[in-house]
Amino acid sequence: QVQLVESGGGLVQAGGSLRLSCAASGVTFGSLTMGWFRQAPGKERELVAGISWSGSSTAYADSVQGRVTICRGTAEKTVYLQMNSLKLQDAAVYYCTGDRALEATTLKARYWGQGTQIPVST
Repeated sequence: QVQLVESGGGLVQAGGSLRLSCAASGVTFGSLTMGWFRQAPGKERELVAGISWSGSSTAYADSVQGRVTICRGTAEKTVYLQMNSLKLQDAAVYYCTGDRALEATTLKARYWGQGTQIPVST
């Protein structure tokens, strides 16, 4: 019943920008803290960014600080991840997450999207 679906993935050049979307259904969008994780081949899944249910609080991994922005619109039931100045090391499968409070920013988050692949070319 509860689903998170990512979209907007695709090939992007290093130095370019991309905007990912995560649509939530089956739950009240504004009641969930949301996050974005990513996993590159051979590497552990890691947190990219998180945002509170109200959208007033955000957190970012050091590796993307200043290059990534997470935001949400409750009425649209969508969370966005704006990525700028992309690097080759940003290439990964990106996952949207949802849960109560900070649980959404851990690997034990209750809800996960299917993932969207972001290749980064030279």
